[in-house]
Amino acid sequence: MTTNSPSEKRLEELREQAWKEGVVAGKGVDVAGGPIPRKPGYYGQPVVKPPVWTWEVPLYFFFGGMAGMSAVIASGAVIFHHLDLARTAMWVASIAGAIVSPILLIMDLGRPHLFLNMLRVFKHRSAMSMGAWILSAFGACAVPGVIALELHAHQIFPGTLDQLLRVAAGIFICGAAIFGTLLATYTGVLLGATAIPAWFLHRTLLPIHFGTAGLGSAAALLELLGHRIAALNFLGFYAAAVETALLIWLSVDKHGAADRAIHEHSSGWLIRIGEVLNGPLALILRFFGLVPFAAISFLLGALVSRLGWIAVGKVSGSDPESVFAAERY
Repeated sequence: MTTNSPSEKRLEELREQAWKEGVVAGKGVDVAGGPIPRKPGYYGQPVVKPPVWTWEVPLYFFFGGMAGMSAVIASGAVIFHHLDLARTAMWVASIAGAIVSPILLIMDLGRPHLFLNMLRVFKHRSAMSMGAWILSAFGACAVPGVIALELHAHQIFPGTLDQLLRVAAGIFICGAAIFGTLLATYTGVLLGATAIPAWFLHRTLLPIHFGTAGLGSAAALLELLGHRIAALNFLGFYAAAVETALLIWLSVDKHGAADRAIHEHSSGWLIRIGEVLNGPLALILRFFGLVPFAAISFLLGALVSRLGWIAVGKVSGSDPESVFAAERY
């Protein structure tokens, strides 16, 4: 600290005030290299622990949401007698939800037995415990559902047994749809239930966003697989319209320093890019009848937004000022 610098002058003023009055009011001096940390937080360290999730988690969110909502679409297809659509949707649900999602979750945990340990206890107040049980229940419904549906579709066992297979397929698909809805939305609840400021402040938005993104992704993939029907196009329009509204809401509902990771950092750009891709751009492409491009745009946007929310959590959790600012909300 150089002589006659502003800090030196302020320090002299504080000394004189302390000598005369015994009490010093006002702001002190930040001494470079001194024992008092210049950054907020506990000695410059984050106040809360930032998430340590790697790339497997956002992919798990993406495939889990798609799988869950594919089962929902399959249940609707069964009700309205679109057997081919139901079969394809259940295959997507089974592969993405019962194979890909558990693999990604186990890869993030590091060891398979850690996933099994999460099933040893049922904690209804723990979003992570509930998620493990929801994923397991979904797989237990989706896999038998697709098997029963395929056996019924190919008429392998004619007569009474075929009718029993049809009933069993309906029951399993209904169960997969129920647990699929939970699978697609609980991940948003999981993020909102943490102490990460940017996640907690948008705890209402996240389940809606994740569920809608899962629904739009499922419809988009089924369209790319050749199912061009009005119902899927309607779901595509609906999902893109909701994502557009959520983008506007996210842009308006700002909380200053508390959620600046969404608005001021590169992590926020990921969310913006994702929301534009699966919101306004997908909506415009569908309006002009460019369904394949709209489907691809939505799928890319849903994936990028998942990556963005994980990145936002890491930035927000590492920013002590955001944590302190969030206490006012």
